[in-house]
Amino acid sequence: MAKSPSTCLGVLVLLVMNLAGPPARAVIFYSTTSPAYNATAPTGSLAGSGWQWTGTWGGYEGTPIGPYHFLTAHHVGGNVGDPFVFAGVAYTTTAYFDDPVSDLRIWEVSGSFPTWAPIYRQSAEVGQNLVVIGAGVGAGAPVMVDGALKGWIWGSTAGVTHWGQNTFAGDVDGGSYWGDLLYATFNAGAGPNEADLALGDSSSPTFINDGTGWTLAGVGAAVDGPFNTTDTGAGFNAAIFDARGLYINGPNWVVVTGTSPVPTGFYATRVSVRAAWIDSIVPSSVSGDTPLLSPGETAVLAVALAGLGAWYSGRKRPAEPSA
Repeated sequence: MAKSPSTCLGVLVLLVMNLAGPPARAVIFYSTTSPAYNATAPTGSLAGSGWQWTGTWGGYEGTPIGPYHFLTAHHVGGNVGDPFVFAGVAYTTTAYFDDPVSDLRIWEVSGSFPTWAPIYRQSAEVGQNLVVIGAGVGAGAPVMVDGALKGWIWGSTAGVTHWGQNTFAGDVDGGSYWGDLLYATFNAGAGPNEADLALGDSSSPTFINDGTGWTLAGVGAAVDGPFNTTDTGAGFNAAIFDARGLYINGPNWVVVTGTSPVPTGFYATRVSVRAAWIDSIVPSSVSGDTPLLSPGETAVLAVALAGLGAWYSGRKRPAEPSA
């Protein structure tokens, strides 16, 4: 059952970045602040977990979901005619379609993508491990309370695209604009790839393995925040793994208390509940499946089949028996 945002730690903070600022590319990790960490495609059990389906839309990400369509967050904007770069190729956008009940936007392009992500169509996201591909700022200065590390203020250092892991902890009713959101919390000790999102991570895709393979489950939307170390002032945005002792929800700051760590988190627009809308624009025969063959392989196969047909039609057939 979806929660109200008021039951989460803080208010929603958009992950839109000022594109005139430094071209930072990162997610924030619990285990390290190294800008080189997880900056190439994952391998092993996480190979093929979404990196191969992530393209660049301005300063953000987009995800192909059919041969002529890709999915983004509505609030990151863009214009018809802008390029979407995927697998090193720039595709010109020709139209877009906004979901009336969520932050999702589908873009149409000229040309054809060689591969695309299947969308998640079930309803069991909560509790699932996820992989997120981020394009926002990395970790800045540490946040300390009484000498204890609580997290990191959003940084501004340029870097490269990273991938991280997390787990969907719940789903949230985001209201009339946001619609159904999936919520992932930033936890201490959850593994070396545990990640949170930050400024510029809007539209970042999140993928889960539904048992048949990796599927697109969410699109980066917002995070908890802002935070403060006192009950006055503007506060700051940060990736916080334990908010106890910090203040939230300015300007009427409220201190966070508790006997156990209170992690903050990020929100992703839930794709599964909008499958019917997606199918109304991208036929389900393609929005749910990736092609078995690339366009080049398909062309080669077509030529081979045409040649086989010509050879067969030209064979001398045996004489038909007389009546």
